[in-house]
Amino acid sequence: MLKHIVFMKFKATVTTSEIEEIKQGLESLPAVIPEIKGFEFGQDILHTERSWDFALVSTFENVDAMKRYQVNPDHQVVVKKVRAICDSLVVVDFNF
Repeated sequence: MLKHIVFMKFKATVTTSEIEEIKQGLESLPAVIPEIKGFEFGQDILHTERSWDFALVSTFENVDAMKRYQVNPDHQVVVKKVRAICDSLVVVDFNF
């Protein structure tokens, strides 16, 4: 199994409605992308100097399944919106 973790740092100008749009987009993905085995996400609640603004933790059967997810058109729509509101993204992928 593969764990895919994404940390997002939002632009200073990001709005609550833009964040809600990202949440709704992410929420829709497990129903339309069969490769997703687990999918959790949310906003940071502590807001410390080490904190990132948002995290996504997803699970896939293997690297090939994750690669199919990454090129899925439904995922690409959400990715485009995420990139538009983020200053930076950090990703970690590991087997477990």
